[in-house]
Amino acid sequence: MPVLSETTHSGGFLVWEAFRDYTREVVTIATGTGNPVLQSGTVLGRITATGKYAAHDPAATDGTETAVGVLWGKADATAADVEAVALLRGPAIVSGHDLVFAGTPTQPEIDAAHAAMAAAGILVR
Repeated sequence: MPVLSETTHSGGFLVWEAFRDYTREVVTIATGTGNPVLQSGTVLGRITATGKYAAHDPAATDGTETAVGVLWGKADATAADVEAVALLRGPAIVSGHDLVFAGTPTQPEIDAAHAAMAAAGILVR
């Protein structure tokens, strides 16, 4: 019997949310932040100067060092800004196993991202 494996899909990280029209928003993913293409479940930060979003980067100083949400589906912003849906507030619960972090963050950096999202009502389990 062949082995079947399921790939990631839009919103696959979501365990529970109260009201999807409240917890999700359309955001702009900044140009150049999609290399590689951002996957569903990517933890996002917000660039302070532009208000656009990019992958959370704990070493950054542009605002993306603070986790603010989770990307709902794939987003390719390698050539231009793109609009995408993101989970930005709770009440919501997400699976920590399905979150995608850029680079190789340390456990304290991951814990800090989880705490920042919990402040917005997004609990990581």
